Amino acid sequence: MVDRRPLIAGNWKMNFDHLRSIAFVQKLAWTLKDAKHSAASVEVAVFPPFTDIRSVQTVIESDRLEFAFGAQDLSPFDSGAHTGDISGEFLAKLGCRFVIVGHSERRQNHHEDDSVVSAKTLAALKHGLIPIVCVGETNEDLEKFGSSAVPVSQLRAVLDVLPKDSEIVVAYEPVWAIGSGQAATPLQAQEVCAALRAAIAETHGADLAAATRVLYGGSVKSTNVASFLREPDVDGALVGGASIDVDEFAKIVQFPKHVIA
Repeated sequence: MVDRRPLIAGNWKMNFDHLRSIAFVQKLAWTLKDAKHSAASVEVAVFPPFTDIRSVQTVIESDRLEFAFGAQDLSPFDSGAHTGDISGEFLAKLGCRFVIVGHSERRQNHHEDDSVVSAKTLAALKHGLIPIVCVGETNEDLEKFGSSAVPVSQLRAVLDVLPKDSEIVVAYEPVWAIGSGQAATPLQAQEVCAALRAAIAETHGADLAAATRVLYGGSVKSTNVASFLREPDVDGALVGGASIDVDEFAKIVQFPKHVIA
């Protein structure tokens, strides 16, 4: 049995300037240190806006904080006439470990389809970044196709072009739950995460499926995170709104201490 270290990823979205990001990371470090958090048991990663990444890198590396950090998006292109885009090469030079790919807000607001998400996944891997590939269904998808059909289809589009033995993270984020305050149930999350893992096994083998971390995202809070993480195929959380509240995010990170009734 593969031991997958849980990952708690905080997607700050378009919040915090570079000064506030420094203060946030420092306070998070102090809060977790006071709580005697074990970085070996739970990996913590933060995803600031592009303008904050250098500041976050500096404080994490200079203070030797046990956090990872990454970007919220990247370009499928390495360089050239792509105004406003950010290359994976630039992110790698800044020390990013992860990059979020295919978040529902990118799919919806920027019209990114499966082919774009697949191209961005390959761009991330090319530059040594670990893509967190987001998949999920809308309310309409849920009613028409059921809970796992659309997320599995979105993931398969990536798997079809994914080189063997690539390290990725998959994040299941039901669009109907994001920011709604109405999370999926742990059993719903488990059902879809298990189907996603099965799709990886089908195309890339049981070993990669067993090693790949699958996260749940969608109205994750300190009061419900432990119930998700007790499910066998849920290996962490992609946290949105709650990730910009330092005390709440610290509590989410400490989910192993939570008592589950």
